[in-house]
Amino acid sequence: MRLPGQRWKTWALGAAALLASSAACTPGATLAPFAGLRADASVRHGRSYLQAEDLDKALAEFENAVELHPKLAVAYSGLGWVYKLKGDYQAAAKAFAEAVKINPADFDNALALAQVYHQLAQFAAAVRAYLHACQIRPDDYQARLNLGVCYHQAGELEEAINCYTQASTINPDDPAALTNLGAVYDAQGKYYEAIHAYNESLERNPHQPMVLVNLATTLIKQERFRSGQKALEQAIEMDPTSAVAYQRLGYCFFRQREYEEALSHYEYAATLDPKMPEAHAGLGVVRMAMYLQNRDELELRAKAIEHWHRALELNPDQPKIRVLVDKYRLPNDNPDTILLSTP
Repeated sequence: MRLPGQRWKTWALGAAALLASSAACTPGATLAPFAGLRADASVRHGRSYLQAEDLDKALAEFENAVELHPKLAVAYSGLGWVYKLKGDYQAAAKAFAEAVKINPADFDNALALAQVYHQLAQFAAAVRAYLHACQIRPDDYQARLNLGVCYHQAGELEEAINCYTQASTINPDDPAALTNLGAVYDAQGKYYEAIHAYNESLERNPHQPMVLVNLATTLIKQERFRSGQKALEQAIEMDPTSAVAYQRLGYCFFRQREYEEALSHYEYAATLDPKMPEAHAGLGVVRMAMYLQNRDELELRAKAIEHWHRALELNPDQPKIRVLVDKYRLPNDNPDTILLSTP
């Protein structure tokens, strides 16, 4: 088994190395006779169980190692991995933090601690841990990229830009940092910079349908609907199951007043993802636009309002759709509510 989020190192360390690491963790410490040897043996057994994915037995061995040798960093690291794989991120964070406290120079534990804090959405703690990992290895791509993501999610966009730029310099061939850089620029309204970053990412790897969707979204914000349409069609060619690509392509056609094409793509988006509120909202807008061109088609109006109702059922936080429902609903669409009472 390969542990996620960590550069894999062979866990089968020799006894001499284990004894050396134990001694290094506790300078001047005095252990009970053979306690260090028994702790090291428990670590070895714990690692074997961890590799075999027997988490309960691994946990017992690492706990025993900690009890025998409370300053053994590798034992706390093992505990951290077991808890992380069990989904107990709070306990994992506590264990990795202890490992880092005992041995601050260990990069893998520092990165693992940062990742656990990140998964817990404890952004301030995650940033501190990522910064510590970056201090240990300034040129580590994953640590720098993750730090950027953490800043990004915390809303510290300038710091995120710095990290993504540094990560891209460290590993120019990987498109992830450039993709994220594009997303930050888009959030700042710097659309040309976002488009440049997305195109740079696509140059590294042209087969990225979601990057094409992001690129199209930025183009749409500039009202460049034909260019956005082209990017979305490329995304769909790569991933015909992308509901969001069909939904945004429907919007491009709507803004170009190609209503039948817009309906077709919104409907297919809703087929791919029946719980996508944007698809139902779009269907409502298109059908209402078609009704306003021909007010004899009352069924179009009724269907439009029903789609808006569905969109609000899926996501009530859509004030613009609520306004549209109130504006276009028929007077008899709001009968008196019948209250049920119990005897």
